[in-house]
Amino acid sequence: MKVVEIAGFGGPDRLHPAERRVPVPGPGELLVRVVGAGVNRPDVAQRQGVYPPPPGATDLPGLEVAGHVAAVGPGTSRYAIGDAVTALTNGGGYAEYCVVSERAALPVPGAVDLLTAAAIPETMFTVWHNAFERGRLRAGESLLVHGGASGIGTMAIMMAKCLGACVIVTAGSDEKCGKCLALGADHAINYKADDFVGAVGRITGGRGADVILDMVGGGYLERNLAAIAVDGRIVQISFLEGMKPVVDLGLLMRKRASLTGSMLRSRSDDDKAMIAQAVEAWAWPHVEHGTIRPVIDTVFPLEAASEAHARMESGAHFGKVVLEVA
Repeated sequence: MKVVEIAGFGGPDRLHPAERRVPVPGPGELLVRVVGAGVNRPDVAQRQGVYPPPPGATDLPGLEVAGHVAAVGPGTSRYAIGDAVTALTNGGGYAEYCVVSERAALPVPGAVDLLTAAAIPETMFTVWHNAFERGRLRAGESLLVHGGASGIGTMAIMMAKCLGACVIVTAGSDEKCGKCLALGADHAINYKADDFVGAVGRITGGRGADVILDMVGGGYLERNLAAIAVDGRIVQISFLEGMKPVVDLGLLMRKRASLTGSMLRSRSDDDKAMIAQAVEAWAWPHVEHGTIRPVIDTVFPLEAASEAHARMESGAHFGKVVLEVA
């Protein structure tokens, strides 16, 4: 089968087309003939050598796919050969075939094409677990999303609006802010032109945001503490600007704020299965009705994975970058 390998750590040019044997699904696994594979920040980090795959996982990048079931392993029961599925993976999505856990796979609604479906699992699972479960976001509360133009940011806008929350986002240009507002965000802050702490204060009447979903890290933590409401929850999902910030514990205590976070790839199969079940129960009706649909920025052929990574690292994208596997 055709794959894209990481041929040494470094820039996008380290991604190279290659050939490997088609994997065989084990107990509880499906072999998916991949039509589309989502491109995510963890793929970039793996290519850079700072986010290794978990023990036992393939070294091929790619954490989400959509396609048709080509074979089933022992002990599977939900899907049959030919079924259209989208799935979270432990890696291996940049390939014609990928093995996935049946419990981390969801059926693709008939109205959703497979390239769009490939952009769902990583972002939706991340938003659900972090904003909804760890952040305990509720209807009527305010959610501040940093990186509102990203794949996770655009998904968070749609999911939080379906929940009934007030959504505030930050983005790096007026154009991106406008697109976030058109997608459903209530407020959008150009962080290059306005201080988001002051802007959030004005928007919330001085109360602050109830939940903050942050992928920046670094110095943003101190500013998030200034922008969070009393009894608010800050959820860290990445640290693009550093993982060892200075924390004002006094401010944390005065606001009775909670600071939490998680990584998805390293979670156990049981954990991912529980997230998949919750996502299917709550979010899948919205996907089927079209009220939640991932925003696709660009589709690249599998062989152009290096261009896809360059697009993501440029910061020019709005929504998801996807690879099409011919």
